[in-house]
Amino acid sequence: MALRIEVDLCTACGDCVPVCPEKAIFIHRLVVDIATDRCNECNGHADEPLCVSVCPVDDCIVGAIL
Repeated sequence: MALRIEVDLCTACGDCVPVCPEKAIFIHRLVVDIATDRCNECNGHADEPLCVSVCPVDDCIVGAIL
């Protein structure tokens, strides 16, 4: 399952962008987004999603709604 960003909570700090091993996180027009087709929640890279571990805002990056 891929992650998504709660736009209302995101400050667009960009801390999550460089830590993504799949390069699935990007900033477009000052909005941070996750390419759900590339996000694998850091499976094979870390025990937990790296973007969540560096995000300064609680509950900003959450599981995607299917």
